[in-house]
Amino acid sequence: MSIRLGVIGAGGIGRQHAESAAAAGSTVAMVCDVDLERARGLAADFDNARATADVDEMLSNDGLDGVVVAAPNAVHNELAIAALEAGKDVLLEKPMALDAAECDQIIKTLDASDRLLQLGFVSRYSPRTRQVAEFIASGRLGRIYYARAQWYRRRGIPGLGGWFTAKKMAGGGVLIDLGVHLIDLVLHLTGRPAPERVSGVCTSTFGSPIDQYTYTDMWAGPPRPGGVFDVEDGAHALIRCAGGLTMELATTWAANIDEQLFPTGILLLGDRGGCFFETWGSTLTLSTEMDGALVDVKPQLPPGDPWAIAWEAEHAAFGVSVASRTPPAASAADGRQVQSVLDAIYRSSAAGREVEVE
Repeated sequence: MSIRLGVIGAGGIGRQHAESAAAAGSTVAMVCDVDLERARGLAADFDNARATADVDEMLSNDGLDGVVVAAPNAVHNELAIAALEAGKDVLLEKPMALDAAECDQIIKTLDASDRLLQLGFVSRYSPRTRQVAEFIASGRLGRIYYARAQWYRRRGIPGLGGWFTAKKMAGGGVLIDLGVHLIDLVLHLTGRPAPERVSGVCTSTFGSPIDQYTYTDMWAGPPRPGGVFDVEDGAHALIRCAGGLTMELATTWAANIDEQLFPTGILLLGDRGGCFFETWGSTLTLSTEMDGALVDVKPQLPPGDPWAIAWEAEHAAFGVSVASRTPPAASAADGRQVQSVLDAIYRSSAAGREVEVE
């Protein structure tokens, strides 16, 4: 569905959004970034796209159907509210905000408007995630009582010393960066049971001192000596949900681990079947019982690059919502629910005990 979009934030994620929107048939009409030259660099890749460093100029453009907020986490709240008040539909990159209180402010503005807001939970759209969702809908797993979600990086701190690793700008570290995807995926696949209690531990082990970090490769670039690292690079949690679901979460930006042995993915256990799948990889195993025999089914991965497919599908879904005025599946309420779990993990880690999700 073709819509005209403005993209706020011309960094790596902003570029990913712009290219994916274009692949989905939308028109990237305007790019905004505090660095005008960076905005111009991204806009130049799209026919007739304008560049600006003034967000008000973008939001006052009546030729835009919606905007993508792909700026640092600290300004998600401010930009989402401004866009909604300006009459724009919004695709808001995760996390929704810095905390649940900011999410509530966005939702209040959204509810007072006639606009739409979709969260950037792109992992929902991976081919493997969609296959697993179909298995669950068909009843092959039965009642899901346990989930384990993991995303380990051996040395993958993004832009160490930049805004990603500064709590004031990012709100947190690996938990708010990668853990947010894992929590949303489990809740999404299991029917969004209400998280009730959390016991979590956040650790900062490898990011400081910055000049001693063993850098290999990272999309956000090499470490920046003299920068800030005051967030976690590891997070582990046990999350108890209403209805009997228990979720374990494990994620690191950096750890002494073989990533090939611990691939990014989710394990789901149900009373009729279980499965493990790699969110962005090829592995998917459905373990169940058939005609009195225990069987493991390994469905083929649909053709194509899972990453590109998911990002394009996310923007296709946003385009359909905007054009049809249909509320998006990745809703503001979902974003707020995930944020409440993130907040609880941070509180639990600080307190050294289990806490309730608020």
